[in-house]
Amino acid sequence: MNTNRQAAPRVGSARKIALAAGVIYLLTFVSIPSIALYAQVKSANYITGAGPDTAAIIGGILEIIVALAGIGTAIVLFPVLKKQNETLALGLVAARVLEASTIFLGVAFLFSIVTLRQEGAGADALVSSHTLATLYDRIFLLGQSFMPGVDDLLLGYLLYKSRLVPRVLPVMAFIAAPLLLASAAARVWDIGGTPSKLWLIAGIPIAIWEFSLGVYLTVKGFKPSPITAGMAAAGTRGAYQDPAA
Repeated sequence: MNTNRQAAPRVGSARKIALAAGVIYLLTFVSIPSIALYAQVKSANYITGAGPDTAAIIGGILEIIVALAGIGTAIVLFPVLKKQNETLALGLVAARVLEASTIFLGVAFLFSIVTLRQEGAGADALVSSHTLATLYDRIFLLGQSFMPGVDDLLLGYLLYKSRLVPRVLPVMAFIAAPLLLASAAARVWDIGGTPSKLWLIAGIPIAIWEFSLGVYLTVKGFKPSPITAGMAAAGTRGAYQDPAA
């Protein structure tokens, strides 16, 4: 008897990748409260004061989550983006890893301040704590102001060329990323007495772009394109076929 068994309907691999990337992108926004959570640990007399260290520890955990999520977005998208340009897709992964490394380093600086306080270092360690807080600010400038601009230029270009998302999204990246890079450069060289909170303003467009991309990938997935068509065809060829058919 000739029986043909067909594979059960399943979500395509491209849709799974888009959904995973979208959710992870949205996860990168969990560290927003760290700005407020770090206010105490970066204050002038933190290590000589009293009270819990919970806020600083929670802020550090949130930043670690963001660092890992940033790497995750690049790794999840790599199988799709490499079909457009493998070199740039690999560059995106490397840039995300570098960004995450700076975040880990920044968290280590602040956790070191917490350790000084817990060990009762007192006033003798005030200079050390101020130095660690300054180092955090400098590494933040590189890791969370400069590197995201590089990441998003790479990702925006790959998405623009591949047409995996509406072109308005990567165009947003082309506008937002240079603004963030310019603000980071202005702060590094202190051009015109650059305000220390300039990155907050310059970071708004990049946040809108990344949030919009995360929502789009989560809700809609990739647009039909030669890349997604090729992935669908590969999935069809790999589907189960009954040898007795």
